[in-house]
Amino acid sequence: MATFSCKTEVIAGTGAIWELSRMGIRRMLLVAAPFFCKTDVPEKIKRAAKADQMEIFSDIKPDPTVELAARGTAVLQAFCPDTVVALGGGSAIDCAKAMVYFSGKKIPLIAIPTTSGSGSEVTNFSVLTHDGVKHPLVDDSLLPKAAVLDANLLTTLPKSLIADGGYDVVAHAVESFVATEAGALSRAMAAEALSVAGELLPRSFKGDTSVRLDIHLAATMAGVAFSQSGLGLCHALSHALGGQFHIPHGRLNAILLPSVIETNAAANGQYASMARKAGLGGASDVQAVRNLKNALQHLRKDLDLPATLTQAGVSARQVNERMQSLVAATLSDPCISTNPVRIDGKTVEKVLRQVMGNG
Repeated sequence: MATFSCKTEVIAGTGAIWELSRMGIRRMLLVAAPFFCKTDVPEKIKRAAKADQMEIFSDIKPDPTVELAARGTAVLQAFCPDTVVALGGGSAIDCAKAMVYFSGKKIPLIAIPTTSGSGSEVTNFSVLTHDGVKHPLVDDSLLPKAAVLDANLLTTLPKSLIADGGYDVVAHAVESFVATEAGALSRAMAAEALSVAGELLPRSFKGDTSVRLDIHLAATMAGVAFSQSGLGLCHALSHALGGQFHIPHGRLNAILLPSVIETNAAANGQYASMARKAGLGGASDVQAVRNLKNALQHLRKDLDLPATLTQAGVSARQVNERMQSLVAATLSDPCISTNPVRIDGKTVEKVLRQVMGNG
C-alpha cells in the first residue's frame, strides 16, 4: 500500500515572509544563526508576523550538537512561545526542530530557509551531532507547520553555500528516487528537483539571482521526496564523515555520490529511469546511468567542489585511522536502511577508499 503525505504548508514567492501575518503569532521564539542578528531581518520577521514579543536564540553553529539543542530547549521553556520560527540553513532549522521535540510541548514550528539544500523545512528529520557522530532524529512530530520560501532572502548567498547546498539537493533527489520506500509521487518530485538543480545551479553559482527561487523550490521538493522515501548510503557516509571531519554536508555528497551509484549497480534500472525522467536520456540503461554519473561529475566541477576527500582537506591517513568508527557510524545510520542495495562493512570501506584520493 503506497502512502504520501506532506503536512507542511509551503508558501513561496518574493516577500513571502509577510504571509506570517495570518498565522496568529503573539509570542515568537526566533531560532537563527548569529549573522542575522547583525541585520534587520529579525525585526522584519517580527513586523511581518505582527508578533507582540520576540525572543531570539542565536547560538546556532554548523552541525548543531545535542548540547546546543538542550540549551535552546531551556530558552524555549523559559520564554513559553506560542510559535517557534527557524531562520537560516539546515543547522538552524534542525536545531529548532530538536528544541521543540525535546521540550515535549506541541508548539507550531515555522521554517524560513535562507539556503537551498537541506530540505529540512519540509522533512521529519533533524540531524544532531554528539561525540563526533551525526545522529539523524526521525519523527513525524518534527515536521514544520509551514515553510516560507522568500526570494528576498536569497540575493546575497555566498558561492560556497550555493555549491554545498545545491549539491545536497542533487543528492537528496538521486537517493530518494532509488530508495526502498520510494513511490510514484516521491519519484516525480525527485526527478523534477534533479532536473531543475542540474540546469540552474551553475547559473546561480555565477551570480544569476533570478533562478534562486526555482532552486529553493527544488530543494523543498527533494526534501518532500526523501521524507517519504528515505535516503541511502551516500547520506549515511556523509553523516559519518561530517561528524568526524566537519566538512560541509553537500560537499561530502558531491565527493561520494558517483561512487555510491557505482556501488549500487544492482539498482541501475532505477538510476536509468531517473536519468531519463530528469532529461538526461540514454537508449540503454547502461548509457542512461553513464549519462547520470557524467552529469553529476560535470556539475561538481562547475560548482568548484572537490572530487576526493584529500581535495577537501582530509588525508588518506586520517581516514584510515578512523576507518572502523566511520564504518560503524555508517552502518548504524538510519539512512542505510532504505538504500536500494544491502550494504555491509566491506562495501562501506571500499567506497571510502575509492573517494580518499592521494595524500
